[in-house]
Amino acid sequence: MFRYVAIAWDESRPQSSTVANDLAMRCQSLEAWDAALARPGLQVFTTGSASGVNSVHPLLGGMGVVLGKLFRRSDLDATPVRHFHLGGAEATRIVDSGGRALVADFWGRYVAFIQTASGSTAVLRDRSGTLPCFRIVREGVSIVFSWLEDALRLLAPAALPAVNWDALLAQLAHGLLGGRETALEGVTEVLAGEWRDLHTDKSTLLWSAVDIALCGTGHAGEADLGADEATRQLGRAVRSCTRAWAACYDTVLLRLSGGVDSSIVLSCLAPGAVAADVMALNYYSPGSDSDERHYARLSAARVGRDLLEREREGGFKVDRVLSIARMPAPVPYVGWMNASTDASVAAAYGAPALFTGAGGDPLFYEFPRWWPAADYLARNGMNTGFAAAAMDAARLGRLSVWRTALLAFKETLRPDLSARSQGGFEGLLAPEVRQGKTSAQRFAHPGLASATDLPIGKYMQTVSLMHPLGYYDPFEQAAAPELVNPLLSQPLVELCLRLPTYLLTQGGRGRALARRAFAADLPSQVINRRSKGGMEEHIKAVLAANIETIKGMLLEGQLSARGLLDRGKVEELLSGRPTKLIGAVSEIHGLVAVEAWLARWPR
Repeated sequence: MFRYVAIAWDESRPQSSTVANDLAMRCQSLEAWDAALARPGLQVFTTGSASGVNSVHPLLGGMGVVLGKLFRRSDLDATPVRHFHLGGAEATRIVDSGGRALVADFWGRYVAFIQTASGSTAVLRDRSGTLPCFRIVREGVSIVFSWLEDALRLLAPAALPAVNWDALLAQLAHGLLGGRETALEGVTEVLAGEWRDLHTDKSTLLWSAVDIALCGTGHAGEADLGADEATRQLGRAVRSCTRAWAACYDTVLLRLSGGVDSSIVLSCLAPGAVAADVMALNYYSPGSDSDERHYARLSAARVGRDLLEREREGGFKVDRVLSIARMPAPVPYVGWMNASTDASVAAAYGAPALFTGAGGDPLFYEFPRWWPAADYLARNGMNTGFAAAAMDAARLGRLSVWRTALLAFKETLRPDLSARSQGGFEGLLAPEVRQGKTSAQRFAHPGLASATDLPIGKYMQTVSLMHPLGYYDPFEQAAAPELVNPLLSQPLVELCLRLPTYLLTQGGRGRALARRAFAADLPSQVINRRSKGGMEEHIKAVLAANIETIKGMLLEGQLSARGLLDRGKVEELLSGRPTKLIGAVSEIHGLVAVEAWLARWPR
């Protein structure tokens, strides 16, 4: 479990120096921590580093350090190598450019600490945001860390942060907003692609998904590619990124659902294509959409990899969420309910990494809506190609072509910005909370300020790709395999952000371009799947098995006590009686995650 803690301060302030030295001594006293950099005003510590996987890359003259995994962009099409050494000229360019050369010339999973010419310290988080990066300031000293539990061990028990109720309420009402404030007071997040000066607190987004997408709405580059060339480039990028990650490990466990995305990743890991030994793992449970073993078996057989099948943990106890690792914001636990099986299987097969196909929905564009027709109009106007784009969008959104065209024209003439909201728990919040929604602007990602210039389809794709996925397993923690999501690699994300949505869905199917790029590598039954598996029946069964615990948590917890929930709706949904209320089971589980998280912090 690779983690880091950095302590940065202004050496000209004696009080800050005293506090910083005390924190550094505490960190040095902890087991298994190594000093990655020690210089006036900055000390960086790591644990769990491994050469070729998560390394420490010092910058020349002790001017900083890059932590994590780096790949050169220029090597994207070359044979992947595990061990990477940052050259002296490269390190100099990184420092002299204020981190810009790191973003432009490299990709991967990293956080960098660099001392600037003015003597201050800056932190840079890579575009993917895979490695978490949070900050707490105490008496002029910045503590920058990836794992909150490490930072809390350095602070006195009385210094535990309090809940940031404004931020939490905004998340409940609007969903993920992606801003710098977390749900804990005084704990802020360094955003993906952000360069933040830890002395002045000034920041710059050196990489922005919105800026990349806006480039694609013009008339240059990937936006003008034909379907054949776009297909070729997409297939090349997926294969190159996935194989680069696979070269980091001797053994890889791949979570293979049987869907298109995970099957595409598996096809890139075929014997002979990578040196790593790859084992596929499929989860199943009773239910019409929860057992995809048939598709997983077809994909594994086609690629030539072994497949393990495990039934989902039907006896999951929700009260386990009350003892998971403390995080800066509530953790939706539904996706982690099989964490113990992941850990045990990975340990049994000696696999340090778990690969997934996560991110494929927004990346390859699986939004069953009419939006690509509006995107076509926004970029090309009403020309001879619009009829075909409208027909494709109509198939995608399951509407008539006339209705699709009308919606596209309306959106082009007067964009409906309210339709771009991602939403939160509105249906289960108290009426007064819904009516007086907390403003989202304060907590929104700063890149969203210019996102309204994007057409609706590209906007929804871009926003969906702006939120980093969880890296650390809050249940198994150090026992868990390292999570790797190859489809969210920077070169691949940049390509798909630039490609128009009507090209990604050409022919009226979600993931159309990706399906075409891998049609020769996967079974036709998988490539042509129109159904999409899920866990709905499974999470319903977990809810039913934990109904009394969940009732107690929601009806007697802090959200209810503060009047934030529509108590009548929640009671009816948890009554077990037939109801006409539309309440997603996943929303109930989401509220339980919030309540469990609240219980870990001072009231």
